[in-house]
Amino acid sequence: MKHILLIEDDLSLINGLSFAIQKQGYEITVIRTAAEAGVVWTNKRFDMVILDVSLPDGSGYDICKKIRRVSNVPIIFLTAADEETDIIMGLDIGGDDYITKPFKLAVLMSRINALLRRSSNFCEADTQLISGGIRVERLKGKVYKNDTEIDLTAGEYKLLCLFMENPGVVLSSEQILGRLWDSSGNFVDNNTLTVYIRRLRTKIEDEPSAPKRIITVRRMGYKWNVSD
Repeated sequence: MKHILLIEDDLSLINGLSFAIQKQGYEITVIRTAAEAGVVWTNKRFDMVILDVSLPDGSGYDICKKIRRVSNVPIIFLTAADEETDIIMGLDIGGDDYITKPFKLAVLMSRINALLRRSSNFCEADTQLISGGIRVERLKGKVYKNDTEIDLTAGEYKLLCLFMENPGVVLSSEQILGRLWDSSGNFVDNNTLTVYIRRLRTKIEDEPSAPKRIITVRRMGYKWNVSD
């Protein structure tokens, strides 16, 4: 049975979510403070974390950062903080999805199920991706360029893995957004994706202004180049 950790202080929301999650056949542990989160996370194993940004004694962003230091567990932000800067920060520091309140419960449950399926598939996938002088150590979450480790945000890491898993395949912006964030661009739009790709290029390309690895295919999308 999958075990979900819900970090939320709104009692009415907790009751509804707990019922819906348990109805799907998942086990759930609920905590309401950042301090309690540290204790519970240390003592138990979870398959997913759902957390609010604003907690009575701290920030969900800080909790996410601490979890990402030791685990690749799927993380969903469920919050009223709906500014674009909030969303980008949540995804960059390690969030796999970012859902703003108010939300439709059926949509949230679909995203929970999709992330848990993807997490299971990830565990079964190859542990390394190697192409074009770039190596991804998936179990460790580390990326190397010509054997030198490079530092990527969580969003950049997921984007790089997606490209390397599909060498030579043209991926449209809609496909990328849908694969990475289970969305057609409702909160991560094409402009934001362009920023992600530009930042990723600065880290993995020898000449970011003339990219050789992530190629723009005019009017179609992007692809991971394997011809060089």
